[in-house]
Amino acid sequence: MTPLFLASGSPRRRELLTQIGVPFSVVSAPIDETPLAAEGAPAYVERLARAKAAAGLASIAGPGVVLGADTAVVLDGRILGKPENREQALAMLAGLSGREHQVLTAVALGDGRRMHSVCVASTVRFRAISADEAQRYWASGEPADKAGGYAIQGLGAVFVTGLSGSYSAVVGLPLSETADLLGQFGIACWQSLAHSPEVTNQR
Repeated sequence: MTPLFLASGSPRRRELLTQIGVPFSVVSAPIDETPLAAEGAPAYVERLARAKAAAGLASIAGPGVVLGADTAVVLDGRILGKPENREQALAMLAGLSGREHQVLTAVALGDGRRMHSVCVASTVRFRAISADEAQRYWASGEPADKAGGYAIQGLGAVFVTGLSGSYSAVVGLPLSETADLLGQFGIACWQSLAHSPEVTNQR
């Protein structure tokens, strides 16, 4: 089977790929993530996902498929990246407090001959967040490297009152859509089950 490479340093994406039984190697794919002038959020995340996949392809020596992904939190049409400091993180949380926002995650797969990508949009609703809560959350260290300043799979889950869309996409990789893309490149999910003995459910 063609080897898969993940062009991402995100531990969440590594965990999600492992969850669906897909073996992979990690490659470095540094790119410029500056938005282009008048670039919409869906176009931005898909462009970055494809750029990461292309950069990953350039770094591998032999044949392989490279997966790139990018996630953005969007509020009122504005992309919220990773907060650069405490003040920016608190401002993001104040903006998200008591409101709905979008989370866009794009996934791109390429093998040097073709590149396919998809962008998945989800809507997340937050309860009201007090200033004290926001400060304590920042002190936890979790918001520092997260798009939008929060992690739905971590301590930030207490703010979430609703989700419409893909939970795994909000974490960083939409698993249903990713599995479909992998299948287009001949990479199967659940590979860890291929040689496992049949398991019988017992009650």
